[in-house]
Amino acid sequence: MELTPIFKLLVALGLGFLVGLQREWVKNRIAGIRTFPLITVMGVVCGMLAERHGGWILAAALVALAAFALLGKALGVTSEAAGPGMTTEVASLVMFLCGALLAADFVSEAVVTAGCLAVLLHWKEPLHSFAQGMGREDLRAVIQLALLGLVILPALPDRDFGPYKVINPRDIWLMVVLIVGISLAAYAAGRVFSARRGLLIAGLLGGLISSTATTVSFARRSRVAPATARQTAVVVLIASTVVFLRVLIELALVAPTVLAVVAPPLGVMMSGMAALAWFAFRRAGALDESPITPEAPPSELKGAIGFGLLYLLVLLGVAAAKEHFGQGGLYVVAALSGLTDMDAITLSSAQLVNAGQLSPWTCWRVVMVGALANLAFKFGLVALLGDARMRKWVGITFGLAAAIGSALVAWWP
Repeated sequence: MELTPIFKLLVALGLGFLVGLQREWVKNRIAGIRTFPLITVMGVVCGMLAERHGGWILAAALVALAAFALLGKALGVTSEAAGPGMTTEVASLVMFLCGALLAADFVSEAVVTAGCLAVLLHWKEPLHSFAQGMGREDLRAVIQLALLGLVILPALPDRDFGPYKVINPRDIWLMVVLIVGISLAAYAAGRVFSARRGLLIAGLLGGLISSTATTVSFARRSRVAPATARQTAVVVLIASTVVFLRVLIELALVAPTVLAVVAPPLGVMMSGMAALAWFAFRRAGALDESPITPEAPPSELKGAIGFGLLYLLVLLGVAAAKEHFGQGGLYVVAALSGLTDMDAITLSSAQLVNAGQLSPWTCWRVVMVGALANLAFKFGLVALLGDARMRKWVGITFGLAAAIGSALVAWWP
């Protein structure tokens, strides 16, 4: 996969940030969360220049970095020392090379590099506070996401295999990385907003992380504390509304060409549920101070592999149903898949649209059927685990939402 020069610089910045984040945990170091991105960017810049002017540029830069590292070690410039660190020295090298980029007609690349450098230098305190506020489980989740996306993904073959020619290992694993990344981002947002408890934040983050897990958690809470039944019902309703936003984000990332067709009906469904959620939200009281995000970040390798297998099965099921049973078979697969997970049916349908095996009009209806099955499954969880008053609130709002969704499937042109 060939990258543009600007994308190479951005990837280098991300990789340097990842390594620097890990090195923040080392007591005696000469480079951290800001210096490693600078070093990585400098390597890309030197590589670009070496293509035109020879490899001696890379060699000279390597010698210079080694000299700085040895000098910093000799002077005791570590994270526990009072010294100024190496950021300024490395930044000066990067800016020198930015000037060299401009001289070599890499104008856009030099502007991007210098802009990122300025932001990185300005965000000293927020970046250090962010790294120091992470726990070991948080760091482990980031490393696992890097393993999924930067180590495993590039190693997988990018070819179609198996029956119906829908099994592409790299595409399948890319969907895994996408879902883990969305969930981890929502978890991180929950940590940032941890001091702002409330129905809205709980529902928004619950829908981005897992609306099903949110339903189970708050249904159990209503059983233990029946007085919170109305509030817990609102959280479940908001989370179920956000699921449609998550679906639209996934479709925009995987199959952006279908948005003009799928966004209007799914947007109407989301708007209808949002109106129900807003009405219920206005009538509910405050939520207690219980946590709104999982104790551990949602990026376990076992869970990622499990989703990948589920996605593969749904992909095969949808392709087989279309081949042998027509439209009716597609909706059966969607309903079964949507019972527990909306991501798999959404992403598999989008991939089939990209491959020309499914029309955008059928795609959104398949997704909607999966969403209706998901609402039914979550109501069953509330009926089984929740308080009777929560069951009443969820039953009424979910019933109205199901009516809206069914009408869209039946009568939307």
